[in-house]
Amino acid sequence: MSRRNKDTLFEVAPEEPAPDQSAPLAERMRPRTLEEFAGQPHLVGPGRVLRRVAEGEGLLPSLILWGGPGTGKTTLARLLAGRSDARFVPLSAVFSGVKEVRAAIAEAREEKRRGRRTILFIDEIHRFNKAQQDALLPAVEDGTVTLIGATTENPSFEVIGALLSRSRVLTLEPLGEEDVRAILRRALEDEERGLAPLKPVVSEELLTRVARGAAGDARVALTALEAAVQSTEPDKKGARRVTEETVVEALGRARYAYDKGGEEHYNLASALIKSLRNSDANAGLYWLARLIEGGADPVFIARRLCILASEDVGLADPQAMVQAAAAAQITQLIGLPEALYPLSQATIYLARAPKSNAVKRAYMAAAEDASETAREPVPLHLRNAVTPLMRRSGYGKGYRYTHDDPRAREEMRCLPESLQDRKYFDEEEFTQSQPDEEG
Repeated sequence: MSRRNKDTLFEVAPEEPAPDQSAPLAERMRPRTLEEFAGQPHLVGPGRVLRRVAEGEGLLPSLILWGGPGTGKTTLARLLAGRSDARFVPLSAVFSGVKEVRAAIAEAREEKRRGRRTILFIDEIHRFNKAQQDALLPAVEDGTVTLIGATTENPSFEVIGALLSRSRVLTLEPLGEEDVRAILRRALEDEERGLAPLKPVVSEELLTRVARGAAGDARVALTALEAAVQSTEPDKKGARRVTEETVVEALGRARYAYDKGGEEHYNLASALIKSLRNSDANAGLYWLARLIEGGADPVFIARRLCILASEDVGLADPQAMVQAAAAAQITQLIGLPEALYPLSQATIYLARAPKSNAVKRAYMAAAEDASETAREPVPLHLRNAVTPLMRRSGYGKGYRYTHDDPRAREEMRCLPESLQDRKYFDEEEFTQSQPDEEG
């Protein structure tokens, strides 16, 4: 729970909030100390930047925390504020505008005159337009506020350059499976804030199922666990023995980590093209499925295949352009979902083989994996490093250009780590289905 200071219009987080049993489990279990915080060892581990700040080694700089949902951005901001004597003023870019920003800054100036610093936390800062972000600049520049902005979108595109130059951008990674399991165990065992009073009985196997289904998002994992426990009837001894069926129902279908208008759209397109350039039909099918199942415009995909047919195959196989052009024409004629077949056919042809009757089965196998691993991030080496920030973040590192490095075809992996051994396109079966030369 937050408290309202009698001298301020804005809510200020208390040092030790009392648990609100009516709040969702994910909110109740929000870490209260850095020791409870899971994941992000590159930021909060011993000797790391935020750990040093939290331990009093220097002032907290303005920060942009960039990471997916449920990775700890808001929690980290609150913990950092709690380690200092600064006021913590949270705003949501969804509900706030220039008026609220200016009011917060005005109060921060008054607090500064009294000798107290203000940490202004803006959740989903990418939702602020340029004018709203511009309103923050003077206060950030002169130290009236220390800004902590949280965003799920690439700051290179969503935060104005002037704010980026005055802030330090820190990237939060999806939580590891073991980190999520640890969070779930803590929630099951906690008597004060967690689920222990309900006497839940959840096997390690089911905890792993929840952790894996949440794909690095602690909020999704805790929400699913709470739903599974609450929907389980207690037995005669009061214990709630959660079943696999209940867990599956609680998790529901994983949402795709995909934004048709954001960076992930271009990450996936880049992965598709680079996988095909690397002659990897399996990876090509997987990234195609991620684009289609995520809602990408099928005509956009077809255009990318046409470009690749000319740029990366060309006269080495003139039929490649014919295949891509036919797929594009059919896609415009029939649309999705039926257009997934000519797109899959062109993808396989461009990667390593002509059309085959294995297209439907190959696509369905790839689509099933895409659904199961929909939030799996695009490997950094397959992402385009189009800005200095992205290069510093490791985008494109390790990518090998096949035209200059033929061995990359065998040595560079284009699928996510969890799917390295998948084979969607059975080349041996395809070869056997073709007539021999004498026939």
